[in-house]
Amino acid sequence: MNDGRQARRTVLQAASVCLQYPDDVVLATLPLVRDAVEALPEARPRERLGAFLDSAAATPSGELAQHYVEVFDTRRRCCLYLTWWTDGETRRRGGALAALKARYRAAGAELESSELPDFLPVVLEFAATADLADGLALLQENRAGIELLRLALLDVGTPYAAPVEAVCALLPGPSPADVATAKAIARSGPPREQVGLELAPFSPAPTGGHR
Repeated sequence: MNDGRQARRTVLQAASVCLQYPDDVVLATLPLVRDAVEALPEARPRERLGAFLDSAAATPSGELAQHYVEVFDTRRRCCLYLTWWTDGETRRRGGALAALKARYRAAGAELESSELPDFLPVVLEFAATADLADGLALLQENRAGIELLRLALLDVGTPYAAPVEAVCALLPGPSPADVATAKAIARSGPPREQVGLELAPFSPAPTGGHR
């Protein structure tokens, strides 16, 4: 049981690093990620993360950074911000972001990253380092958006699809094979099931007061 929980934490944290912009800090961390991934049990998350790491290692850093920008900054359908999939650019999104920050704090984590709290690598880091059960529940609540992101990245043909596939493989039930099925999940809602790397954007939340 504990080994399984640790394996899931490793998958989530490795995916978090892989899905961040490949600056010097992230690139320097990828060898540590590879060591952690190679220690995982033989399964789809390990295979998918390994595929991404192989591709990243074979790509010059400048090309990898340019590709990241082309994929995530110029294609709306490849959005890494989870509340965009549910709320779009509406006023509801502000409330969803505030609720997410409160959820992190309730779990004893304080967001220190400059990123928004719905940024997928931040959510993955929360699940890996702060609260595995609630983090997996949060991913499952946003399953439709994550699956639509996965399908969009596969359609683009980018190696960045692989870390998202690794995350989806941790969630209950099979991934939808097409956009129509993923959108059906969005309409009906997913089933509610609870289920040592650095770069952590969280620290223990302060106690005895509010900001």
